[in-house]
Amino acid sequence: EPIEVPKKDLGSCEIYPQALVHNANGRFVVACGDGEYIIYTAQALRNKSFGSAVDFAWSSEGTGDYAVRDSSSTVKIFKNFKEVHSFKPPFAVENMWGGPFIALQGNEFVLFVDWEGGKIVRRIDVVPKKILWSQSGELLSLICDDSYFVLQCDRDGIADAFANGTADEGEGVDGSFELVHEISEAVGTGQWVGDCFLYTNESGTRLNYCVGGEVITLCHLDRQMYMLGYVARENRVYLMDRNGAIISYKLLESILQYQTAVVR
Repeated sequence: EPIEVPKKDLGSCEIYPQALVHNANGRFVVACGDGEYIIYTAQALRNKSFGSAVDFAWSSEGTGDYAVRDSSSTVKIFKNFKEVHSFKPPFAVENMWGGPFIALQGNEFVLFVDWEGGKIVRRIDVVPKKILWSQSGELLSLICDDSYFVLQCDRDGIADAFANGTADEGEGVDGSFELVHEISEAVGTGQWVGDCFLYTNESGTRLNYCVGGEVITLCHLDRQMYMLGYVARENRVYLMDRNGAIISYKLLESILQYQTAVVR
């Protein structure tokens, strides 16, 4: 159903934003562009922090935990808005994503490192254009040009390996990631809802979800739409077109949970 959203002017941004990304609990939002970043409070848009960066990534834990990458590929890690560590990977970093681990994209691979000191977790030989984690941090989607990979992450095994000193400094933790599914479809926008991956296709004309390796089409869209997110308490997924028009579709979380349980 179409949704009328009242507009409110919250102020202006000092840079031309090319990306706006909320942190894990939604209290802060970062604007990135022109080689800089500015972190604002999400509701009042009050300036919280700023700096230079060509890439920015939020951690999935902590309110002010994030990483930035500068033009020399040096990665700086911040905890509670204060820099605590920095390191320079031994390769040219082309992209960076956040989540339970920091993902650094090289020429032909993506390298996952931890938030504590940039220790190597695992290298995966694909070149994703986007990485989307489930809320539990146990599943993730590597979105590539014409397909996507669903992986399972053994976070407890990784933590034990680092605690016991059994992680290899160069290779990381063996068995940290396991390929669950490979789906031959290009993804536009997406979000994990429990263990279901909800997404629009690349053209934005179809709303799908993937559970247990099976892709189910929820509906066909009459124009290109971009997913804003799924709100569990309302059992609705929200989408927006290029003109700012917002529509929602009812999708019961209980149905997704039931289908997940059947697959298991």
